[in-house]
Amino acid sequence: MSAHNEESSGLIELTDDESAAGEAVVLEAGADAVGQRLDQWLAARLGPELSRSRVQALIRQGAVSIAGKPVLEAKRKLTAGERVEILVPAPEPAEPQGEDIPLDILYEDNELIVINKPAGLVVHPGAGNWTGTLVNALIHHCGDSLSGIGGVRRPGIVHRLDKETSGVMVVAKTDRAHKALSEAFADHGRTGDLERAYLALVWGIPQRPTGTVDAALGRAADRVRRAVVPESRDDARHAVTHFSVVERFGEGQQVFATASLVECRLETGRTHQIRVHMAHIGHPVVGDPDYGQAFRTKANRLPEPLKTKVSTFPRQALHAWLLEFEHPTTHLTMRFEAPMPGDMEELVGDFRKL
Repeated sequence: MSAHNEESSGLIELTDDESAAGEAVVLEAGADAVGQRLDQWLAARLGPELSRSRVQALIRQGAVSIAGKPVLEAKRKLTAGERVEILVPAPEPAEPQGEDIPLDILYEDNELIVINKPAGLVVHPGAGNWTGTLVNALIHHCGDSLSGIGGVRRPGIVHRLDKETSGVMVVAKTDRAHKALSEAFADHGRTGDLERAYLALVWGIPQRPTGTVDAALGRAADRVRRAVVPESRDDARHAVTHFSVVERFGEGQQVFATASLVECRLETGRTHQIRVHMAHIGHPVVGDPDYGQAFRTKANRLPEPLKTKVSTFPRQALHAWLLEFEHPTTHLTMRFEAPMPGDMEELVGDFRKL
C-alpha cells in the first residue's frame, strides 16, 4: 500500500525499519460509516488490495483494533469518530538478485567488506526500492558468500546509512563476522573498539565548541519521521549524540546567514539520530528535507552563487567519514576514513568564503 497524508485520508504507514513486520494503517470512521459492519467498511476502504475475506481473516487474527483494543468480530457495527487500526502483514519479499552496481571498496577479506557508500544509494531492498540497492550490488560482487547471513532482505547488513547520507559502512560476509559486528554495533563501543564519526554541515553556530544531545527519540506525529519525545512514552528510545564544531562560517558578520561544519559521534544509533538531534538544538543539517524545512529560507540570506547552490542541494549534507571496529577474527583494530564527497566538499568550500 502506498503512504498517504494522515489528515487527508486517515492512512498511516510505518517507517522502513518497522515495515518488515507489517504495515499499520489507521482509518477514522466518518458519518457515512455509522452502522456499517467493520469488515465491510474496511474492505471498501482498503480494496482492491485487501478483499473482504482477507479482512475477515485479519480480524480473527487480532490484527484489527479500535481505541487500542483488538476487535474479533467482523460484524461489529461502527460509530462515528472511531479510529480503526489494522496491521497488514508484509508480503514475503522476493530474494534480492545481484546487480552490477559499482562499489567503492575500501577493504575486503574473507570475513567482511568495507565500502564508501555514495549518497542516493539505498542500503537494502524495501517498499519502493526492491532493486538498485547496496544489497543487490553486494550479492553481485560477493556471490553466494552472503547467502543466509542476516536474513533474506538484508544479507550481511549490520548497520545502515540513510539513502542520502554518504560514507563508510562495513558488511559481514560470514555468520561469525555478522554476529560479532552486530554485537559491537548494538553495544555502540561502550565495551569494545567501535567508533563512528560523521561530518554535518549545519545552520548556525553552536554557542559552545562541544556539546552532547541526550534526548529520547520516538515516532513523529506523521509516524514516518522521528522526533524528540518524553522518555516516558512507550516508543521512546534512549539516544545520545556528541558533537564538536570543526569550522565556523560567517562568524562575526551580520549580513549573511551563518553555518558550521560539525563532527558528530554516536553513543547510540537510532534512526535519523543526528538529523533529529541537531534540529532539536536549533542547528539542522543543511539540505535536510525532513528536519530542516523551517530553515529553508535561510538560503535567502546568502550571497550568490551560494544561495542557489544551497537552495538546489538535493540532500542532507551529512557524511559518515570515520568507522573504526575490531576485526571479528584477527581482533585487530580496523580504521577507515572517507573524505567528504565532491558535492558536499564544494558546498562547504563555498561557505568558507562568507
